[in-house]
Amino acid sequence: MKIVFIRPNLFEGRSSDAFEPLVFAILRGLTPPEIECELYDERIEPIPLDCSADLIAITVETFTARRAYQISSHFRRRGIPVVLGGYHATFCPQEALRFASSVVVGDAEEAWPQVVADARHGRLMPIYRGSNNVSLEGMRVDRSIFGGKRYRDVAMIQFGRGCKYACDFCSIHAFYGTSLRWRPVNDVIREMAETHRRYVFITDDNLFNNRQQLAELLVAMRELRVHWSCQTSIDVAADEQLVRQMADSGCISVMVGFESLDPANLQLMKKSWQQRYGTYDSLIQVFRDHGIMVYGGFVMGYDHDTPDVFQSTLDFAMRNRLFLANFNPLAPTPGSMLYRRLQQEGRLIRDPWWLDPQFRYGDIMFQPTGMSPEQLRDGCYWARTQFNRIASIARRAGDLRANCRSPLHAAAFFLANWTSRREIHRKQGRPLGDQNQRLLEEIGALPVDEELRWAEA
Repeated sequence: MKIVFIRPNLFEGRSSDAFEPLVFAILRGLTPPEIECELYDERIEPIPLDCSADLIAITVETFTARRAYQISSHFRRRGIPVVLGGYHATFCPQEALRFASSVVVGDAEEAWPQVVADARHGRLMPIYRGSNNVSLEGMRVDRSIFGGKRYRDVAMIQFGRGCKYACDFCSIHAFYGTSLRWRPVNDVIREMAETHRRYVFITDDNLFNNRQQLAELLVAMRELRVHWSCQTSIDVAADEQLVRQMADSGCISVMVGFESLDPANLQLMKKSWQQRYGTYDSLIQVFRDHGIMVYGGFVMGYDHDTPDVFQSTLDFAMRNRLFLANFNPLAPTPGSMLYRRLQQEGRLIRDPWWLDPQFRYGDIMFQPTGMSPEQLRDGCYWARTQFNRIASIARRAGDLRANCRSPLHAAAFFLANWTSRREIHRKQGRPLGDQNQRLLEEIGALPVDEELRWAEA
């Protein structure tokens, strides 16, 4: 038996800075060793549409859904069964089933072995449901699936799953609920050592879900002498001892979702808790004092935003010498509380926007209250381009506390900023999927309310 794993790209073209898609190493580890497995990652290589396989497995994100369905439709027309999984397939299983033989809802650990067994016997079921409570102890990550592929020289490592917060716009809580799980620290340390990489990215959606668990991991990581980055909630900066441990264990950068500078917006997002720990400026300073660069995430277009938000947020990012910054238009994605709210209020412009052939990257999917969709689109693009101007990069590089604290910091800073500068212009305005390949014609015949029933899943 042969399984082909596919990671779709957002649109046509290749990337020179793709990271290893960890999900496929996990799936390979769950697959019996006698089964042949191949991976094609469309970000770095074309997908051989004439390849042979007994099963195609595709991970689906909302922004890659259109392309995933195009690929799936092609292989199904060739008579090869296709299984779709991931966040988007979990939230839109009935939609995904229009283009696939089977859909995996939830995590793979419990469902994938059954998928493989059923595929071997030619009796795939439409829906497989994975539990989000399966222990992560002993999780086998088989990176042989990445052999010969040109990814960034960074080890992608997972410590835990889930997030302790439930933000309005985020799908993480919708996917995992209140489930928070961690791998044993010894398992994580062993995996880090076995990768023989000097740089590690911890992929957890929020590394600071549990202080005790994180502190235990940091103590163990000191012996590895690796450099690492992560995503974390801002409240970790209120614990300076823990931040010091992060730095001592090799942390050089963190990605923090600030989202908004407006308290009323934070309340709408269900992120008012961020204001309990001090000002953003003072919390960023804690990271910088310990040589940790801060990558800031901002979401524009909430109900209290006006066109002034772009300048004020850019000023904040520059004042705090942020390592990198995302100025993203609010994106209502299936599964989130935000999506349901905007749908109920009749404010979605395209529904489903991810399947609309007219949608372009950077377009706005809903009607904001404080500006027009065009103002929101153009304002976000303006803030991105201003932040990534050569003069802006040079000014932020003058931060010797964090961004250029050492040759390693400086190298990471300039490489990341150069990549960000290039990607802004490469992505803006591009259509999702392959414009030369249409979706199955049946998609246009389905009433939207019949097609998008993810809630019952």
